[in-house]
Amino acid sequence: MILKDVDFNNYFKNYPNDEGYFGRYGGCFVSDELKAAMREINDAYFNICQSRRFISELRRIRKEFQGRPTPITHLERLSNQIGNVHIYAKREDLNHSGAHKLNHCMGEALLAKYMGKKKVIAETGAGQHGVALATAAAHFGLECDIYMGSVDIKKQAPNVARMKILGANVVEVTHGLATLKEAVDAAFEAYAKEYKDAIYCIGSVLGPHPFPMMVRDFQHVVGEESREQFLEMTGYLPDSIVACVGGGSNAAGFFSGFLNDPVDIYGVEPLGRGATLGDHAASLNYGTEGVMHGFNSIMLKDENGEPAPVYSVASGLDYPSSGPEHAFWQELGRVKYDVIDDEEAIDAFFRLSRLEGIIPAIESSHAVAYAMKLAKEKKHGSILLCLSGRGDKDMDYVLENFPMK
Repeated sequence: MILKDVDFNNYFKNYPNDEGYFGRYGGCFVSDELKAAMREINDAYFNICQSRRFISELRRIRKEFQGRPTPITHLERLSNQIGNVHIYAKREDLNHSGAHKLNHCMGEALLAKYMGKKKVIAETGAGQHGVALATAAAHFGLECDIYMGSVDIKKQAPNVARMKILGANVVEVTHGLATLKEAVDAAFEAYAKEYKDAIYCIGSVLGPHPFPMMVRDFQHVVGEESREQFLEMTGYLPDSIVACVGGGSNAAGFFSGFLNDPVDIYGVEPLGRGATLGDHAASLNYGTEGVMHGFNSIMLKDENGEPAPVYSVASGLDYPSSGPEHAFWQELGRVKYDVIDDEEAIDAFFRLSRLEGIIPAIESSHAVAYAMKLAKEKKHGSILLCLSGRGDKDMDYVLENFPMK
């Protein structure tokens, strides 16, 4: 049940609160020195987010540089193969640089310019955030350091090449599991040394306040466009919407456009190889409350209470926690969070490619797979999924590890 004291008509005025909390999730758990840096970013953001000049410039960038609005596509052949439910996709794969990530990266880079910063620092897993930030840095003339685990560097070679071509410095992270969590660790360490001249542009609705709020706000355009486009296309709202959730940036932006509507909302986490700890990254389904990387949310923990090892075939989803707002939505009962495993995601990857001529990112394939599963359960209606990114980056990895059927 949704808690009665949450007014979704005024949701964005109330959440997060001034301390960055969505209910009990969120906050800013960093050193006093970095808290001062977070306050500087927060004050600058609230200053410019109401500025006509900033809003006008961001709208111009979205239209003339990013190619927004991205379209909605009716996946008619896929729908017909499954049953009587119509599946649609919000095509963030057609956003410039190939994913939804550029929506917040252009906003964050524009904020960095406003603050007089010379460099942007970030982590990346699948490489889509890294490519997007490298693109934004090139556009605005900023230096750019991208921290990436060595495992993901090998899996995502095309995106590593793109980052380097765009002028970014790709810093390989080799400690621990050498994936997304370790990349975040390294990026935070670097930012702590350079915050006077740089801004940390986190790649999801994660981290200390104000980042979960800022990234959601910049991604809100996905939900706004989707709602308006679907109504124009069909005359009604979708019965259900679906998005993949790792950190949860595409889902946060997408879901936020429908919170006050009679629409079922589903977030899809990676079950990976199965429910055993270390074989998945489904924190909202299997985790408990805890603090990491400067925020309180639901996280997967080892026997010592530390962030547990995680795994997913999708490099952008293998993170041991999720955005605090997702934890809040789950607690409210507004969003249902479920899981899709590797096999289901890869099946959806090939199915969408061959039936619709759209090669999805493996991350997005989790949403496609869940929409397919949902469509089989329902007798009629419509499902709108967020196709958060394209699969160019994944093709070599998929063909090498998953023989074509």
